[in-house]
Amino acid sequence: MRTNSRTLSRRGILGLGAGAAAAAGLAGCGSLNSSDGGGHASGSGDGSDGGGGNAGAKGRPIGDGSTSFTGKQPHQPGKPEPLEPGQTPPQFVIFSWDGAGEVGNGLFPRFLDLAKQHGASMTFFLSGLYLLPEGKKRMYEPPNNLRGASDIGYLSDPHIKATLTNVRRAWLEGHEIGTHFNGHFCGEAHGSVKWWTPQQWESEIRQAKAFVKEWRTNTGWTDMPSLPFDYDKELAGGRTPCLLGQNNLLPTAKKLGWRYDASSSGGLQVWPTKKLGIWDLPLQQIPFPGRSFEVLSMDYNMLANQSLNSTKAPAYNYPGWRKQSAGAYIAGFERAYRTNRAPFFIGNHFEHWNGGIYMDSVEEAFKHIAREKEKGADVRLVSFRQFVDWVDVQKPEVLAKLRTLGVGQQPSGGWKDFLRDTKSASSDAA
Repeated sequence: MRTNSRTLSRRGILGLGAGAAAAAGLAGCGSLNSSDGGGHASGSGDGSDGGGGNAGAKGRPIGDGSTSFTGKQPHQPGKPEPLEPGQTPPQFVIFSWDGAGEVGNGLFPRFLDLAKQHGASMTFFLSGLYLLPEGKKRMYEPPNNLRGASDIGYLSDPHIKATLTNVRRAWLEGHEIGTHFNGHFCGEAHGSVKWWTPQQWESEIRQAKAFVKEWRTNTGWTDMPSLPFDYDKELAGGRTPCLLGQNNLLPTAKKLGWRYDASSSGGLQVWPTKKLGIWDLPLQQIPFPGRSFEVLSMDYNMLANQSLNSTKAPAYNYPGWRKQSAGAYIAGFERAYRTNRAPFFIGNHFEHWNGGIYMDSVEEAFKHIAREKEKGADVRLVSFRQFVDWVDVQKPEVLAKLRTLGVGQQPSGGWKDFLRDTKSASSDAA
């Protein structure tokens, strides 16, 4: 099977031969600046005060008051239950966002509003540097790079405040706040995350958490409410820059008690397994309408194949490309939903590449999937953490049987027969 033929580096241009990009694990992530930025959502509150749920409660301050304990997170699904013999698995769909910064273009609240309208949850992988003022950048000590260096931009003060407001709203509306780490160093150079040791990953994570937990000290702001969660307990997983460095990240993730990692690339639409006891939840290869190869389920990879890495291609291409990228997400959903019910993982960025067509296409796909749910289908739009809550209570033999289904493979005899007796199966997820 061929995969996406090209993908992007952190700064936008890296061409690879056909099929090489997904295998190489490169699915670039953009830099937010005054013209790029974004949002997420689900639950109650209009976001005017970071609102919804516990918006009026100050909670118990943690540390300098940048974060606080406000009790159980609102808008969470009920207690997960194991599948009964012969029961059809739900179709899980996880929309996730890399960077999760809001820089004034309204994308973060746009997708929070969308999720709220449809009772959905998402995962936002917050870059720690997006809460650190540029004047304090020398506080950041990136492994194998100069102090204060970053391959994504530091945000202006107004955009840090907007990011805080939207992250607060997101959590109160039931979304997960994961991590996209800090400086986003990609490629093959010595400073790339590709070469970081487990100890260096531990330093990066410690700093990413500190920038979230100590934004009040670092900014000096006293007029904004705390983030309403304990980030040490909230943080259950992340996605690495450009999908690089997972092998050395995992020992540290296990040490820190993380439950999943979403950094693999080139994954298939099959039921997941664990690596080092941590759920491996990769971006997946999905059909690319009109092309003979498949593409990773992320906006960067759509762009790389459509506009040859250009983020400002001629506008006459936009309608066709918008339709193609929306069609890819929808085809990926339909293939899983109609066959093996493998969870579907989608990653995106808050950006306006090629006229914003990728934001429009992911919204179109989201609405298509939400309509299936609203028509009564057992489709669940959840966060990564909510998904692993469910998969962790399933019987090992059931998961092992689900893993025998290949991409687009329907269960022999239907779900009732396929999962009727799984006692003889064994699990490879330990």
